[in-house]
Amino acid sequence: MTTPAIDVDGVTVYYGDVQALEGVRLAVNPGRICALIGMNGSGKSTLFKTLMGMVVPDRGTVRIGGEKPAVARRCGLLGYVPQSEAVDWSFPLSVRDVVTTGRYGRMGFTRRVRRTDRAAVDEALERVELTDLAARQIGQLSGGQRKRAFVARGIAQGARILLLDEPFAGVDKRSEATITGLLRELAADGATVLISTHDLHALPGLADEAALLMRRVLVHGSTDEALQPGNLALAFGLDVLGQR
Repeated sequence: MTTPAIDVDGVTVYYGDVQALEGVRLAVNPGRICALIGMNGSGKSTLFKTLMGMVVPDRGTVRIGGEKPAVARRCGLLGYVPQSEAVDWSFPLSVRDVVTTGRYGRMGFTRRVRRTDRAAVDEALERVELTDLAARQIGQLSGGQRKRAFVARGIAQGARILLLDEPFAGVDKRSEATITGLLRELAADGATVLISTHDLHALPGLADEAALLMRRVLVHGSTDEALQPGNLALAFGLDVLGQR
């Protein structure tokens, strides 16, 4: 029996008196891309923070590759591409610096960059087509280029489980295609990807499966199943057929 790479079992999260997640159950196997679909306020970002260990659930458990989230992060098993709003783009780091942070868990306390680290960073930059922009300050990139830089960080890290929170928001078509192609390559190599997105049009070409979230998982199955009108109505509370 396959052990899920992402295993969420009965997770409930409160912010004060407000319930953000209610008994969430979600299991994603290795080598799969799962899209997380839901309207604003459905709990997607809270679920990502819980998977990262940034939020401790009031009830339930989370395992990432069989480990607690904090352990998975420390050993470099888990990579994260945040929403643009969560990043200080004015911070004086180059694109190469950002990608190199993905290697920190392998460097020890000295954080001395070795030849193997430079090689991993170079390869990751090449794969996301940012080699020519490696010396540029991260905030000077376009939205799509910024997202590609964070995907490169996960690749350089060697993460086997990737969480991407709205990576296609405000990005150009080239970056969207580049990121999608990379995710498919990583999944084919056994990596696991959980990606939140509002783009229902791109869902069949992006993900193997999808989970519809409204504080709890309403539906988890194939992308075709998730896109059924009745299931979308459950998640969005309206008729979305005319918006697809």
